[in-house]
Amino acid sequence: MNRFGRRKFGRVDLTVTDMGFGAAPIGNFLRPIDEATSDAMVQHAWYAGMRYFDTAPYYGHGLSEMRLGHSLRWKPRDEYVISSKVGRVLKPERRSRIDFKPWVDALPNVCHFDYSYDGTMRSYEDSLQRLGLEHIDILFIHDADVFTHGADQQKIHFRTAMEGCYPALRKLKESGAVKAIGVGVNNWEVMLDFMKAGDFDCLLMAGRYTLLEQDPLDELLPLCEKRGVAIVIGGGLNSGILATGAVPGAKYNYAPAPEHIMEKVRRIEAVCATHKVPLPAAALQFLLAHPAVASHVPGTRTVEQMQQNIDWISHPIPKDFWAELKHKGLLRKDAPVPA
Repeated sequence: MNRFGRRKFGRVDLTVTDMGFGAAPIGNFLRPIDEATSDAMVQHAWYAGMRYFDTAPYYGHGLSEMRLGHSLRWKPRDEYVISSKVGRVLKPERRSRIDFKPWVDALPNVCHFDYSYDGTMRSYEDSLQRLGLEHIDILFIHDADVFTHGADQQKIHFRTAMEGCYPALRKLKESGAVKAIGVGVNNWEVMLDFMKAGDFDCLLMAGRYTLLEQDPLDELLPLCEKRGVAIVIGGGLNSGILATGAVPGAKYNYAPAPEHIMEKVRRIEAVCATHKVPLPAAALQFLLAHPAVASHVPGTRTVEQMQQNIDWISHPIPKDFWAELKHKGLLRKDAPVPA
């Protein structure tokens, strides 16, 4: 049964389901997922009606792309949208010489950052081979951000990406090889820099527009609306704390949550309790309220987790819940909320 809405992907000729399949976990992020579970999650997503799938060469050093392509191999190619990324090139190497962190039991490839024109074309062709598919719909420049490289090195990678990745992606789009080009990073300020420097169709915003954070409302999201740029949200649960709540060891941005974040989540949880709203349901439904957001791509490790996400996006939430969050200063007053 189809549990998802469909949304136009910004200004380009694509339509995506408002929830997509985030394929980082099937690259064995932090701990292994076996082949049967990986395939079962993709099949469950498909039969639930999900038709957008996001992956990247970095995820499991190619493992995520190979697994996803295998599971989608015999699905009608015109019925789903797939995105991958450029900015890293994989080269085979002995396992004993590879630092796989944060991946476990990944493919025997070394990841090299390469934001050059030739590196972008190589990355695209290699992704097609790993996926075993004839085309990719969306390509994002991946991780050219401060979170990954640090402030000084990021400036260098930004220039290289605009001189290398960007013209290569433009070429691929003009030739019809891909339909949309964009940027996927962890810092919204870097996204704004890319938007000001180039003409992109979409952004994959990793964790920076959530129930806990709405800074992109100041400038980035209005600019996206003006240009018809589609937003995909990754990390909509802030890498864990909006799923688990403020429990001991809760993760925020892939690290233990600092006390000020724990306290804010406790206050949000108190409002959730008053209105009988599960915290993750509020977090996931909030993402889709902004008109620039086309989809969000939560990652899951089991079929049960995936089904829980699907249930959460349809859980009833009273409008008074959102009003109370704003009244208590826990949500920006100008943040769009579900109708």
